[in-house]
Amino acid sequence: MKLSGGVEWALHCCVVLSAATAPVPAGRLAELHDVSPTYLAKQLQALARAGLIASTQGHSGGYSLTRAPAEITVLDIVEAVGGATPAFACTEIRQRGPMASPPSACVRPCAINRAMTAADDAWRTSLRAVSVADLAGEVNDDYDVDVFAGIRGWLSGPS
Repeated sequence: MKLSGGVEWALHCCVVLSAATAPVPAGRLAELHDVSPTYLAKQLQALARAGLIASTQGHSGGYSLTRAPAEITVLDIVEAVGGATPAFACTEIRQRGPMASPPSACVRPCAINRAMTAADDAWRTSLRAVSVADLAGEVNDDYDVDVFAGIRGWLSGPS
């Protein structure tokens, strides 16, 4: 399974927004992450459509989380940007070709489908268990300083 780079940028933005004290303009988020504002806008729109972030208009407008960081999971963000469709789609190959099984003999998913579905379920369960707050705590622990204090200062500085 391969996720788009947009998922990574969306996750980073949500972690940053968890530390923000005011709405953050999209351009400021793009500058912070050194990514194209146009590209990032697509990810922010997907997050907004999913109800994970909200946009505030005006001079001091920008984006903010709609819920507490502990209430937004990594899976919420992945599905908002990458979609909720499972990575594997069974096409019932066992019902094709010269040794095809009749549909009436295929009353339960095949072993391959069961294995792939179990893997997808495990992946989703794992991502559902990690919140934006969890990520933010781990990101801050990755540095010898309070990285979010620096981010808050940078965000509130001149743009």
